[in-house]
Amino acid sequence: MLIVLLKVLHIVVAMFLILVVLLQTGKGAEMGAAFGGASQTVFGSGGPAGFMAKLTTTAAIVFMLTSLSLAYVSSGKTKGTIAPEMPVPVEAADQAGQPVPAEGTAPTPADTGPAESAPESETDSGQ
Repeated sequence: MLIVLLKVLHIVVAMFLILVVLLQTGKGAEMGAAFGGASQTVFGSGGPAGFMAKLTTTAAIVFMLTSLSLAYVSSGKTKGTIAPEMPVPVEAADQAGQPVPAEGTAPTPADTGPAESAPESETDSGQ
């Protein structure tokens, strides 16, 4: 229940933060700046921050806190994988220590033993 609440709060704060940032006016967007006059210093005005700037800062802080909280809560989870873990069959061994194939599977060349070499014919030896 806590994770669902954190996810919903995180999404709402993210949308609100996007909206608040888009509603703000850029630095130097006044009429004086359009005609070459500098109404602000290079690093912004020295006056107090406006309401929208404080709202943006608050929303950014809440967004970061919900991000960290979601990361912390979800890091403890070890369950919930996409594919369930399949049990690995244990192969039995015969008297000689060779693995016996599982039921319903075809034996591999390694399971059938060493391959016997065919005798060379006289035509293969080049005589």
